[in-house]
Amino acid sequence: MLLGESVQRLDVKNRVTLPAKLRAHFAQGVVVSKGFDGCLFVFSPDGWERYVDAQLGRLDPLSRKGREMSRWLYGGASETELDRQGRVMLPSAQIAHAGLDKDIVVAGLRDHLEIWDLAAWRKREAEFEGSVEDVAESLSQH
Repeated sequence: MLLGESVQRLDVKNRVTLPAKLRAHFAQGVVVSKGFDGCLFVFSPDGWERYVDAQLGRLDPLSRKGREMSRWLYGGASETELDRQGRVMLPSAQIAHAGLDKDIVVAGLRDHLEIWDLAAWRKREAEFEGSVEDVAESLSQH
């Protein structure tokens, strides 16, 4: 399970270091994709396949929405491996998508990671901080 958040720096070669405690999860490789809400998603290859199957399995591949989601998921993704220092190279298109600068956050979300620009993460965190209790309350009523 991938948990926690870690503040990292994007180096001059567009590499980010994954926290040491999370690296074993990515021993078989790394898939980085455009994420939602202005972040990047980081999956293991098996996790990526499960995610894509779950998302695209709900859509008709011949429909416009199915084709668009396929383009979004596959076109915005890249495969790579961790280097010896536990770093992942991020393509410039993904860096632009997430608006990454030097300071970034790597956050564990159970089966994948999200990579955020630190300022954007802190802003989002402040926005959802108060609404989390409302969501919990609405879930308790079902």
